[in-house]
Amino acid sequence: MTLLPGTASVRLSSRTPAEENTDSERTGREKTEKPLRVKMSVKEGSFRPSDLLAQFKQIGTGTRAHIRAAELLDNTVELIREMVYTHTMAQPKHTELLSRDDVEILLEATGCSAEIKRPACKGDCISERYRTITGHCNNRQNPLLGAANTPYARWLPPAYEDFHGTPRSWNPHHTYHNFTLPPVRVVSQEVLYTQNEKISLDLSLSHLLVEWGQWIDHDLSLTPQSHSTASFRTGADCTRTCSRDTPCFPIQIPLSDPRRNVQTCMPFFRSAPSCVDASVVCRHREQLNAITAFIDASMVYGSSDDLARSLRNLSSPLGLLKHNQLYSDQGLAYLPYPPRTHNHLDPCAPREDSNTGKNTTSMGNLTFCYLAGDSRANEHLGMIALHTLFLREHNRLARELHMLNPHWSPDTLYQEARKILGAVHQVLTWDHYLPHILGHRAYAELMPPYQGYDPEIDPSITNGFSTAAFRFAHVTVQPIVNRLGPGYQLDPKHPPLPLHHSLFASWRVVEEGGVDPVLRGLLLSPAKLQAPQQMMVEELTERLFQAHGGLPLDLGALNLQRGRDHGLPGYAAWREFCGLSVPANESDLIEILKNVGLVRKLLALYGTVWNIDVWVGAISEPAVSGGRVGPLLSCLIAKQFHALRDGDRFWWEREGVFSTTQRRSLRTVSLSRIICDNTHICLVPSDPFVRTLHPDELLPCTHTNVTHLNLSAWKEPDTDPVCGSIPRLKVGFSVLCDSAVLYQCPSGYLLHGSTHVTCDSNTRLWTPNPPTCQDIDECFSGPVCPPNLQCRNTPGSFICTESTTLSVTSIAAAVMTVVGGVAVMALIVFHQKSESQQSML
Repeated sequence: MTLLPGTASVRLSSRTPAEENTDSERTGREKTEKPLRVKMSVKEGSFRPSDLLAQFKQIGTGTRAHIRAAELLDNTVELIREMVYTHTMAQPKHTELLSRDDVEILLEATGCSAEIKRPACKGDCISERYRTITGHCNNRQNPLLGAANTPYARWLPPAYEDFHGTPRSWNPHHTYHNFTLPPVRVVSQEVLYTQNEKISLDLSLSHLLVEWGQWIDHDLSLTPQSHSTASFRTGADCTRTCSRDTPCFPIQIPLSDPRRNVQTCMPFFRSAPSCVDASVVCRHREQLNAITAFIDASMVYGSSDDLARSLRNLSSPLGLLKHNQLYSDQGLAYLPYPPRTHNHLDPCAPREDSNTGKNTTSMGNLTFCYLAGDSRANEHLGMIALHTLFLREHNRLARELHMLNPHWSPDTLYQEARKILGAVHQVLTWDHYLPHILGHRAYAELMPPYQGYDPEIDPSITNGFSTAAFRFAHVTVQPIVNRLGPGYQLDPKHPPLPLHHSLFASWRVVEEGGVDPVLRGLLLSPAKLQAPQQMMVEELTERLFQAHGGLPLDLGALNLQRGRDHGLPGYAAWREFCGLSVPANESDLIEILKNVGLVRKLLALYGTVWNIDVWVGAISEPAVSGGRVGPLLSCLIAKQFHALRDGDRFWWEREGVFSTTQRRSLRTVSLSRIICDNTHICLVPSDPFVRTLHPDELLPCTHTNVTHLNLSAWKEPDTDPVCGSIPRLKVGFSVLCDSAVLYQCPSGYLLHGSTHVTCDSNTRLWTPNPPTCQDIDECFSGPVCPPNLQCRNTPGSFICTESTTLSVTSIAAAVMTVVGGVAVMALIVFHQKSESQQSML
């Protein structure tokens, strides 16, 4: 993909021409290698990175409807503003442009009113027992808090280029604190870029810790980009224009960049706006979180009812999730393949130069991209491995729950397994993951013991957390994906891969040994150590989304541009927000970052500490004791996870969500155990987030330190202490919910009687009488079979068979045939008997 030449030329660097031509930090080897990498990228294929980004951020119909309404509202307000005010006039206050009544009319006309309408929350027992898929009604006072398709919250007001939401540095000459902002690609090249082979390894933590961070990130936030791929004003294709015109916000390529020979900018789409209430419409732009905020395993189950239903195996009586029908991993399930929705190239199919014997046409109308609860499942092999692992774990839990409670319906089994898996993610994240990230001391200070649910706390993901703070792990990613054999040794059949060869390479799972080699590699490989001179590997800055060739993207530049798109204030403002010291000069910043060269580089680019993009400033801080992030990131990450815990009505430790015995079992959750139960891996570390130096240190899955989740606490009692035996149905399902027994009939049966019974403490009887499930005669209800077939009712269903109706002639013929056959048999028997008598004489 080559962007159109001859686009508008702007000054791309705040440095002097002499500085732009000087590159003392780069070796001659780097200078010669980079143009070569760019040329190779063009030759390797025709799949544009923007195509992969579109695949990466697929959204459902509900999110698309929300974005259409929000963009229509956003553009309408902007047109009104332009019609009323010229560039020479003072910009109005938000209350001067449109009245409250005008805004309400616009919300209704654009469809935003329906998107932000308060949902009705059910009050039945089941609604109290299980969270909704969409996250609605978690907070009964404010049912939209933390729900999918709601705007990100903000800790600090946005710092857009203007008050109505233009991104920072939209105009490259606009000044902030008397300085212009440096182009993000320049920051990436000057501060972040690190050669793959020039990294240091983390001596304490495994790469699975890095993977878990991204896994959890995909449970918390998904920021959809604008649904339009063309400029709203000119119609220009955002993948081919270097002009800034919403939603196009391209990343400019500096003159000194090796890419400049083949592209002048990198495509970038603005994040989609969110519908907001009337009080915010004319103030500033807010971005949309398309998924639930809560740690609820939404990346497994989805954040919309339609997606959740499409992931279920509705024909199974066990409440299972769908699995792949074409391939299995020696009897273990793979993620399912969805049908293809277009005739374009398959981004997850083998590359032409992959040397695989896979016939890409044999997939028919299916795609190699796996179907999961999150559209980012196919991003790379590590993410596919975790998605596969937890698909299997859900189905394992559902089967075991069915063994304990055979009277539970498929819906109950699905919901209980989903509830347990959500709690498992909460335990693993708070008790196992966060202490390694924040450091045990900081974790204890910033995450006090749980005191209970607080409906006044907003659990919504904040813009600063999603767009900056929780992207810290990008600087701990290894450039190589190690795949290891059963003995945790390198397997010549499946050698290590450069990271960019694992991006959208879903086909490798089936073709190259399944998920076990990838998981072994994550367990035994160390994380990359973040260091001032070793920020982000070139696999991410120079080869991102190059899975099928084309000019790659730059993750560091994308992160910085996204922060500016969202109007995030600069580094110093966030230090102030967290109550940390705010550097006033170079020496103050050196005291914080502990690196003179890095400080001088940052100030040469930004001019002032107030302009430093928060993400790059935060990742530059040295880690706190025992942790992997600095003080600012510790503050922001802990603040978000504290709100996620205390603002979640279904938090696993909350009284009534699980029983005391169930909570005791959940405390023993082990990620290593989950790996043992759902793969062919037999050796695991006791703590999979800690680096294992040698395979000899691993434990067999039978070891007592690899603890099981004991599900016996989920077995329902068969008797009630007052009313005795709990009434079950001969045909049908039941579940004990608080003091009631709820009933449900299987498909093909109709419930006759009450849907539930309760124990009457006075009579010591269940009242009313339990219902029955009666078979529905589908054949009687109307024509259900083709005209040439006959309907025959069966228990819970029906079958269509060949007609057995016979004519009078055919019946007479059949009778004569039978009579004739009987006569012939009689004659034979008589003849044999006569011969026998004669022989006796």
